[in-house]
Amino acid sequence: MSTFAAKRLRRLTSGRRVENGVAFPLGATLCGNGANFSVFSSHATSVELLLCNSEGADELILLDPVKNRTTHYWHVHVPGVRAGQRYAWRMNWPSPPKPGHRFDPGKLLLDPYGRAIDPTEYRRAAAIAPGDNRAEAMKSVVADLSSYDWEEDHPPNHPFSQTVIYEMHVAGFTRNPNSGVAADRRGTYAGVIDKIPYLVDLGISAVELMPVFQFDPEDAPPGRENYWGYSPVSFFAPHFGYSSRPDPLGCLDEFRDMVKALHRAGIEVILDVVYNHTAEGGDDGPTLSFKGLDNHTYYILSQDYSEYQDYTGTGNTLNANFSVVRRMILDSLRYWVSEMHVDGFRFDLASVLSRDERGNPVPNAPVLWDIDSDPVLAGTKLIAEAWDASGLYQVGSFIGDKWKEWNGQFRDDLRRFIKGDSGIIANIKQRMLGSPDLYAKRSHPPDQSINFVTCHDGFTLNDLVSYNEKHNEANLQNNQDGTLDNLSWNCGIEGPTDDPKIEELRSRQIRNALAITLFSIGTPLLLMGDEVRRTQKGNNNAYCQNNEVSWFDWDLCKSNSELHRFVRLLIHYRKRFMRARRGEVLTLSEFLDRAKLEWHGVGLGKPDNSVNSHSLAGTAYRDDGHAFHFILSAYWEPLRFELPLTRPGSGLWYRIVDTARKIPEGLPLGALSPVTETTYLVHPRSVVLLVNIPSPLDTSSLAYLLTG
Repeated sequence: MSTFAAKRLRRLTSGRRVENGVAFPLGATLCGNGANFSVFSSHATSVELLLCNSEGADELILLDPVKNRTTHYWHVHVPGVRAGQRYAWRMNWPSPPKPGHRFDPGKLLLDPYGRAIDPTEYRRAAAIAPGDNRAEAMKSVVADLSSYDWEEDHPPNHPFSQTVIYEMHVAGFTRNPNSGVAADRRGTYAGVIDKIPYLVDLGISAVELMPVFQFDPEDAPPGRENYWGYSPVSFFAPHFGYSSRPDPLGCLDEFRDMVKALHRAGIEVILDVVYNHTAEGGDDGPTLSFKGLDNHTYYILSQDYSEYQDYTGTGNTLNANFSVVRRMILDSLRYWVSEMHVDGFRFDLASVLSRDERGNPVPNAPVLWDIDSDPVLAGTKLIAEAWDASGLYQVGSFIGDKWKEWNGQFRDDLRRFIKGDSGIIANIKQRMLGSPDLYAKRSHPPDQSINFVTCHDGFTLNDLVSYNEKHNEANLQNNQDGTLDNLSWNCGIEGPTDDPKIEELRSRQIRNALAITLFSIGTPLLLMGDEVRRTQKGNNNAYCQNNEVSWFDWDLCKSNSELHRFVRLLIHYRKRFMRARRGEVLTLSEFLDRAKLEWHGVGLGKPDNSVNSHSLAGTAYRDDGHAFHFILSAYWEPLRFELPLTRPGSGLWYRIVDTARKIPEGLPLGALSPVTETTYLVHPRSVVLLVNIPSPLDTSSLAYLLTG
């Protein structure tokens, strides 16, 4: 130990009597008359626990490598510690360090298992620069989880067949001053509670919250702020910046209040989780926790340990299949289910979790099978973004039986179809049927595919039909960030316009995309604000835009009320038409084998799958006597389609949706109109859905079908 370090210890070492402590459980655990602290570090030779109190009154506890260490774990029991105590770790290694290690005795380190974090003093630059960063570091906070009253909270447990997911940003949902939320609750978990009636009215059954793990808001270009949150510093603590309460423990309660309130409204909570990388980045990134605790363990490094392997596009990749990291991921997931009552997880860049300690893809990655088979997670929804940033693409082949998949091919094929690309009809048929080309061979259920046309990453739906090019200048990266491959079409003019014909076409294209998404087999996912034409002004990578560019503009609910009614109607119909088959679980293959489907073109029984075709029609007959007929046309001229005869004595076809027509004010029965002709004129670029009710027409039965 250096002379300087010895002097520092004599000055700061606490006079408090401490006990040896135990290795399990990890993190800070209140017990007896104090707290047990335990942390993993296999390679550190000197470990300090810092109890952070008022300025200048910190207590430093130097752990004895004999008494306070059990194999890979450093631990100590400190009497007198209570909930709310801020703390951090420091680690050291004799000079010079071996390759792969980044121990820095000057850096305060977050507890990987810390349940709460105080980031109020944090400055990223201090975590990057050499030297002591005590005054500008995040601190972990001791938490007592036992006193919260869940009031007999129960998860809604919606089957996927009845699930409509709404991807939303906790802060962006209510941060706009026009949200109607009180100023001190805007952009918070409490603000979400205030807007639950809107979600219930819309009809969604689950919210998929963009990252709520504590993240580094300074991980962004100078002058910008990390808004999305895909920059985690902890896998256990909720993000303090989303709390309306001034203390970290209040943040824990407010998050749980939000979950409890959503459950009472029948809405499930799915978390977008990032277990593939951290905010520490690469060689030039900050030291916040894992780098300083045991860099060699937590990250995938090059063969000579000199560089970080980057399969995420962020500078580092978590070593997810190493035993310690794997256990941390499982412990984190269990914690959010058992203690925070969340209902499921969407795994960002999930394919990274199938890479081994050298970064090579493996067919049966241990961490994924652990998640798939864990009993605590048995009832949760698991959703994979089945690709990574280095070309590993596993849509249709992701591991296990529980996992649903974000279907990137659904997104791309639907975008190509609505903008009028050629040679896409065969693909769009597959996507509407639940993508059997991807999922039928592996005994997946009909709802395996998470169907979406937009998400946080890329254009909003309004911008998809308003811009041909990305406009990311506001990100201060010379418009070099964000994808070039948007599969978008501006309908004739780039950006906003007052041209009524362009605006009408854009509105229709939006309705087309939503109608196909919500009536396709699979599980639909909608992006926050698409139901009212939220725009990011052509920015397709708004990760650093914590402003009106990204926030929900609540004035749009009035200016685009017709589209809002349309989306409510679609969700309403979907829930009625996609009723779960109780007691019967079918694979997608079995479902399609039993389905009574007929395919058509403009003529009955004459589907046109040629490269120049831009339209498709089909009829589906249900066992209960109902029938549905849909027509999709991306052609730029009107087309007249023959309608199939209804079953003998079954009455007329009734129009549910025609995206070329306005939705009447009266919902839902006011939107139904009988079709008396044997053909149907489909306007350019539009979608039609008709329903046939068993005859004699029973109005009460029809009302039940549509209103439940």
